[in-house]
Amino acid sequence: MRRLPKMLLCAAIVVAAGCFAAVAADDPTDQSKLIRPVDKTLNFVFIPKLIHPWYDTVRQGAEYAVEEFKAQGININVRFDPPPVADLNEHIKKIESAISARPDGIAVAALDPAANAQVIDDGLAAGVTIFTFDTDSPASKRPCYVGHNRDEDDGYMLGEYLAERLGGKGNIGVLTGSLTAPNHVGRTKGFRRAIGKYPDIKIVFERSENDDLQKAEELTENALQAHPDIVGFFACNPSNIDIGRAVRNAGLAGKVVIVGMDLLDETMELMEEGVLDAVVTQRQWEAGYWTVVYLTRKYQGHTFPAEHQTGSRLFTKDDL
Repeated sequence: MRRLPKMLLCAAIVVAAGCFAAVAADDPTDQSKLIRPVDKTLNFVFIPKLIHPWYDTVRQGAEYAVEEFKAQGININVRFDPPPVADLNEHIKKIESAISARPDGIAVAALDPAANAQVIDDGLAAGVTIFTFDTDSPASKRPCYVGHNRDEDDGYMLGEYLAERLGGKGNIGVLTGSLTAPNHVGRTKGFRRAIGKYPDIKIVFERSENDDLQKAEELTENALQAHPDIVGFFACNPSNIDIGRAVRNAGLAGKVVIVGMDLLDETMELMEEGVLDAVVTQRQWEAGYWTVVYLTRKYQGHTFPAEHQTGSRLFTKDDL
């Protein structure tokens, strides 16, 4: 075999190296090119259903994610902008205002999934990234939902717990939250399905407090006056706290079984006092954390799930 002259061999190696570099630079299989660097501060807006202590924990999770990204050299601003109360018109105005400001991402807790779908889709069509958290709007084109929507199962679990504590009999009251919120509707449906297996348990009082804390306490007082034989209450949201206040003020702590949703600071205080019996607690910290993570990934060009279930569990005084 003839050998190439040394000078010619060197030239061939240089040309080959150059060709390889060019091919590598234009390699269509190089997936790292799909990832965009973050060269600015990202601005995300969270729009909860209303101002409520439950969302304080969501905020804590979001802020934790912000600090993690800061350690990576990525700066993020997160702003929460809820309407004061659970009012659909005000909620939609908040979403529209956020879209007009064109942040890098918006996270919406759907107050009315069907009504929110149109404004979410309008924002997406305008090029604004919009995810849902807490409560989903599945009819919309939102690319990602982060939260817990196994609501009927949660209500059923609480119904079974209450029925067991009552020995399968007694008159009870129900607070149904917001009539358009899918999580409230689902929990109440699941609770009714569980209670329906016990013919000697009767719902003698049922009202919607529309996530209004003061109204929930007033309604409980009315229920106790109108039905002094009530032995149990179900709340499809954190209004179990307000039920607990009213029951305690009436001197009925420990005599009326109260079950509801979510674990807040006052929930634990009332459990320690023997006023509240059980709640199903969601992991809303996770909802805040992962929403920020996925909004950032979306901006960078990373993949992310269409749905992230954050889960729930039954919590009683024994768990304190």
